[in-house]
Amino acid sequence: MPPPPRADAALTASLRADLGGAGWTVDAVTELLGPVAAGALLRDQPLPARRALAAAGDGAAAVLSRLFVLGAQVTRGALDAALPATGTAGAERAGLVTAAGAGREDAVRAAVDLRPYAAVDAAGQSSWWLASDLGEAATGGPLPTDHVLGVGGASTTLAQLTVRTPAARVLDVGAGSGVQSLHAARHAGSVTATDTSARALAFAAFNAALAGVDLDLRRGSLLEPVAGERFDLVVSNPPFVVTPRSAAVPGWTYRDGGLVGDEVVRRLVSGLGGVLAPGGSAQLLGNWEHRAGEGWTDRVGSWLEASGLDGWVVQREVQDPAEYAETWIRDGGQRPGPAFDALLGAWLDDFAARGVQAVGFGFVVLHAPREEAAARPRWRRLEEATGPLRAPLGGHVAQVLAAQDLLASTPDADLLGLRLRAAADVTEERHLRPGDADPSVILLRQGGGLGRAVAVGTALAGLVGASDGELSVGQIAGALAALLEVEAAPLVAELLPQVRALVADGLLVPA
Repeated sequence: MPPPPRADAALTASLRADLGGAGWTVDAVTELLGPVAAGALLRDQPLPARRALAAAGDGAAAVLSRLFVLGAQVTRGALDAALPATGTAGAERAGLVTAAGAGREDAVRAAVDLRPYAAVDAAGQSSWWLASDLGEAATGGPLPTDHVLGVGGASTTLAQLTVRTPAARVLDVGAGSGVQSLHAARHAGSVTATDTSARALAFAAFNAALAGVDLDLRRGSLLEPVAGERFDLVVSNPPFVVTPRSAAVPGWTYRDGGLVGDEVVRRLVSGLGGVLAPGGSAQLLGNWEHRAGEGWTDRVGSWLEASGLDGWVVQREVQDPAEYAETWIRDGGQRPGPAFDALLGAWLDDFAARGVQAVGFGFVVLHAPREEAAARPRWRRLEEATGPLRAPLGGHVAQVLAAQDLLASTPDADLLGLRLRAAADVTEERHLRPGDADPSVILLRQGGGLGRAVAVGTALAGLVGASDGELSVGQIAGALAALLEVEAAPLVAELLPQVRALVADGLLVPA
């Protein structure tokens, strides 16, 4: 493995200017590749991309894409032209490339993967250039165990999940190449990033310098480097992959925390109460084992109890032991064959030893009540939602946390006085059998968030329909009782818990 790139201020400044001047953006790369090659590259099949870029000429964006995205060689003269301020010599000093010689036609190869990045999160559009280790498509072999990963599906999911309200201090646990830290730097006074890997922290330092961002980088496991400190927001894409503790099974540092089973996620969830400031929140991804005789909600729920925080867990996917093992063996670059089978056997033995019947994947949201609400009971919700997420989800997460705070401090008598409105993304569906005058099913459907569909009765549908912020819940309920010719008190008793549920899910919001 080549050494990680150097976070030299002068070199990263000139490189930033060159990359911007070259117009090397995600859109530019996508246009150069075309849809077929771009799709194939996402499946780790580089051949169509090689063909597309070979026909794209020697423009700066094409040269940079061939070199850094595909790991193909270019000439020194072509790279000098693509990076006029930095040049091949500067890229060498930064640790980005290796050159065969000083001649214009001498070959230059990438030492790292460098590519444009763009995403939309709850704070809006963002774009940078991000460096990581060369992947399997460029090297043609299994990944080294100290491989530093670039942007993957999990990184994107967490970035879109994270709350983006301004925060004084943000902590990124298991920062890797620094993707979440860069997102957080846009709305944070300071960002502290931790990782056990010195190599990962070096990449994070380079990416921060290239983006013009200052990070407080600390090496250590999970929350140990920040013991005794408090943060307003914690984000983490931790090394959560369940990996057998066997010398025959490689432990890739970007995904394996070195502990047994799902212990990494348990320790992180249960320990976050010690670092979250009052009013602060945490969003993280994780895996958890489904063990014989123990429901996953009981298992993960015990972690929430240990944290002392409010907690919301959403399970997005479940894999059986063989499917899970195959996924992560292949992720490490191992092709089918005897070595693959040996690793699969080790994984299955490890799962059998603990009675693991499946592994769940999802996200965890934690929240520390403000000091004035510290004595109130903690709210907990553990659920399964496997449908498509309406990204970015961070705004919805912030809304759910605010709604839970509101509901916890609002007794029923005060809830009757609230003025609510139906959220802008809520629609109503009525299903009738042919010839019927009244619907047999009424659904409220959420266009954003988790895309919930809630079956409601006539009275609740009427209340939601009348909730435009002008009248209070109590006034609407009283009018409905008169319209339906029923007593007001039983109707109010029926509606209030349902109203609370709709507020908690974000279908009704304060006017």
